[in-house]
Order: sequence, then C-alpha cells, then structure tokens
Amino acid sequence: MKKRNLALSSLAVLGTASLALAGCSGSDDGGGSASGDGETTTVSFMLNWYPYGEHAPFYYGVEQGIFEEHGIDLQIEAGQGSTKTAQAVGQEQVDFGWADAPAIMASIDSGVGIQSVATFLQVTPSAVQVFSDEGIETPEDLKGKTIAVSAGDAPTTTFPLYLEAVGLEESDVSQQNVDPAGKIAAMLSGQVDGLIGFAHDQGPTIAAESGRDVSYLRYSDAGLSFFSNGIVAPSSTIESDPELIDALVQATSEAFAAAKEDPEAAVASMEGKDPQMPDAEVLQGQWEETIKLLETDATAGQVPGTNAVEDWENTIEVLSTAGLTAEDGTVDTYYTDEFQPE
Repeated sequence: MKKRNLALSSLAVLGTASLALAGCSGSDDGGGSASGDGETTTVSFMLNWYPYGEHAPFYYGVEQGIFEEHGIDLQIEAGQGSTKTAQAVGQEQVDFGWADAPAIMASIDSGVGIQSVATFLQVTPSAVQVFSDEGIETPEDLKGKTIAVSAGDAPTTTFPLYLEAVGLEESDVSQQNVDPAGKIAAMLSGQVDGLIGFAHDQGPTIAAESGRDVSYLRYSDAGLSFFSNGIVAPSSTIESDPELIDALVQATSEAFAAAKEDPEAAVASMEGKDPQMPDAEVLQGQWEETIKLLETDATAGQVPGTNAVEDWENTIEVLSTAGLTAEDGTVDTYYTDEFQPE
C-alpha cells in the first residue's frame, strides 16, 4: 500500500501535549485511524509479559513523544504469556499485542483472526543458560548434565533440533520438566546445571540474583534460528484501518532505533512504570541482550522491524518441523508485508 505521512508537526505536538497527558484521544471510543491533524488515537497495547528490558523502546517512545508524533496515545498493558496476548488481540479485547512468533502462528493455525504485521526480535533468544564457572563452554560439555525445561514452550520444543544441530543425542542430556516460574529457582539452588529459555530475559536476572556470570549456548550459534517477538494485529483492523497499523509500526520502528542509540535513557524511561519490573541493572542487561536480536543477515542495516521473506520461510520450516505450527502454512498465512517500516 502507499503509506501516508502520519507524523505531526512539532507545533501540533506541543499543542496536543496536554490532551495526551489527560488521556484524550482523537475519537470518543478511542478507535479510528491515527491522524495528522493534532489529534491522537488511544491504542491499547498488550505486552507478552510483565514489563522487562525488551520492552524499553515502548516506554522510551512514549516518553520521547515518538508515538504521539504518529498520532498514537499508546496505552501499554502487561501480559501473561504470548499465547494469551495473541488470543486477546484476536478477541479484540485489546487493539494490538506484542507476542512471540510461535504463539502467533499456532494461534492462527487454530483459527484466531490475527496476523503478524512486524517482527522486531528476528533472531531467537532461545539458549541453554549456565553459570560461567561450571565449565560448560561448548555444546559437547552438556553431556551428562541436567537442564531445566518447560514442556510445550518454543525453546523446549525446538531443543531436539538444537541438539541435532550440534551433533548430540537427546539421551546425552537429562531434561527436568519445571514450571516456567520455577526454572530460575532450580538453577539458583543447584537442582539443575542450567536451563533452557530466553537469554535476553532470564540470564540477566540469574546473574543479578546469584552474583555469578551466566554463559549462553545460543540456538542461533548452531545455525538454528527463528523469529521471536513482534506486533500482532486483528485481521479486522488490518482490513478496516490499515493507516492506524502503519502508524503504529512506523512509530515502533523509530522507538526501537532511538532506544538502541541510547540504551541507558531507554531503560531509565521504564522507572516506576510497573511494580513487578526488575531493577535497573537487570533491565539494562535485558535490553542490551535484546539489541543483539534485532536483525538477521537478510535485514542487516535496515530499520528495526524490517522483515525478510526468507526469514519468515525459515521460521515456518523450523517451527513446523518441531511440530509447533502447521506443515502447510505459508508466509501469507501468518504475516502481511503491507506495513514494512520506512
């Protein structure tokens, strides 16, 4: 589609600042297209989880007026897992969501009316996470070790593919199924030698709580990668209000670029926003790890949120092989390229 310039002029931004702070929007019910006439549209945006470092760009984008410049009054809400976020978007309980690609794709396979409109975390953060002083430096060192996993999640379900990629058998590693909330505790207490999860999330938390360095055996280092988190939209909104989606994607891309440029300021913008948020040191580590995930070889040098068809095709191949998504899914099934950031 031909994109409209939805940015406000600087004078218009100043003129509407008080309205934005008062929670006003460009329409009575908060719906409708983002506009360039000085008004803002209130947009509810559900995260994949309680706020952590990965989400710094959204708070920074709000603080810096980036979303407002695109006509959006962004209302950030905590989530309780990517699957619940995807379902909430499909049921139009919220306008948009931030969710993991495997959860989005599996939801679409089950009939939920949503699509991905821009993936920002394009390299999977999936990794085996271990204490650096335990002598586990290569995949070969995992032999005979016990690793905490959580049945059904993407890192666990694709773990056999990782083992195959590094030349190990599933029997080489003992997998202890642990509730997601208990994996960190199991590692801290020494019940397991490590855990499988997202390196940009648990790793900095474990390091802060233990006072020990954490090392990562990343799936991507073994040549196994797939998409992670991005923006999901209802199919109905894609059809009825593409200009609003375009404004949100463009603003998010600018916010990620700005947060990447000034990581400390981006993390500082999160202060006091949620009582369950990690402390500043952990947030900083999480965001710095997230920056490493924002582009692939196919999108190197492009603005954040630029998606390449070959990366989507690879994601579909990996996740369908792991049994997480349908075998007959196509790129168009899960993603629309109508809103590529500029």
